[in-house]
Amino acid sequence: MMQNVDVAIIGGGMVGLALAAALADTELRVAVIEGREPERELSALPDIRVSALSRASERILRQVGAWQGIEARRLAPYDKMEVWEQDSFARIAFDAARLAQPDLGHIVENRVIQLALLDRVSQLPNVTLMMPEQCQSMAFGEHEAWLSLASGKHLTAKLVVGADGANSWVRQQLDIPLTHWDYGHSAIVANIRCSDPHGQTARQIFRPDGPLAFLPMGEPDLCSIVWSLPPERAAELVAMPEQAFNKHLTAAFDHRLGLCQVEGERQAFPLRMRYARDFVRERVALVGDAAHTIHPLAGQGVNLGLLDAASLAQEIKALWQQDKDIGAKANLRPYERWRKAEAAKMIASMQGFRDLFSGSHPAKKLVRDIGMLFVDKAPGLKDEFMRRALGLSGHLPELARPR
Repeated sequence: MMQNVDVAIIGGGMVGLALAAALADTELRVAVIEGREPERELSALPDIRVSALSRASERILRQVGAWQGIEARRLAPYDKMEVWEQDSFARIAFDAARLAQPDLGHIVENRVIQLALLDRVSQLPNVTLMMPEQCQSMAFGEHEAWLSLASGKHLTAKLVVGADGANSWVRQQLDIPLTHWDYGHSAIVANIRCSDPHGQTARQIFRPDGPLAFLPMGEPDLCSIVWSLPPERAAELVAMPEQAFNKHLTAAFDHRLGLCQVEGERQAFPLRMRYARDFVRERVALVGDAAHTIHPLAGQGVNLGLLDAASLAQEIKALWQQDKDIGAKANLRPYERWRKAEAAKMIASMQGFRDLFSGSHPAKKLVRDIGMLFVDKAPGLKDEFMRRALGLSGHLPELARPR
């Protein structure tokens, strides 16, 4: 059985589904192919994989009709942020009120975002969801791509979109080279109950062995942590008894929220930077982690991916309205130039931050401390930094702009 579509999206995670939802108001026939269907029932304790959604991401999710589904499940807004270095006099504080914003963003479980997008996409008449389903092979003709699926079905598509994560099958099929490096760290993620309330404040401490972030969740004493450490140390902390882990975590966070107690599982995953040499090939485009992965230092990975989805949807719709080939590499080059530039800037910024805050040499530490004080006391610089992080400035797709 052969099915003909205009856009075949490989990967039904947050970014792939956001792209499908962004193509709702078109005549384009869209298929989403995803190997695993997410569990729809949420437990009382949040999942340990969460994202800090920026204002730009919130706008995208609102415009595509998914934000209501997120609100109906759970989300945690935060209106303040504190950043400091261990054993230092320097700190930076951000406040939503200063920017005349209701908040600085929302901490949301990745699965909640995915489920809300699934709710929306399943209602769209121009989208076919194939879940669970897997691609087995991909071939290309002059005007279309052919996909063979594990179920025995076959698809043709004018454009195939790789939204299938860091180890992208689509990218591998095309042998697209990667610029990549190992950050030499693993990130521990877990839910933490604190004896002091978080006050809807996101906090991050820079330590000699890596940054530690406490992200406020919906309950006043519950936080999600992202703790970047050398892999051996991360594995040791994940394996140690809860009481010992709690003691190490409380000390590492300078007792800022009192005693810390882990709830539920702890996991550690390696941190690597990836940057695909090509974001587009003939009949193929990459979005999200399939195109780039960055350090979670500022929590911008998912935001970058959602902007990819919104940007590619904008380019596809413009090509379609002009009756141009949506899968031709030459026509997709504006998307590639746009998103490669944005990803490169983010990768460079995260690497710069990481390099700046690594090590404990007294001279380097002094430079860091003076720099943090300068930024904190320079209102214009600090405000612009937060405006860019929120997605209130910069080259934004239409879905991410205020209406």
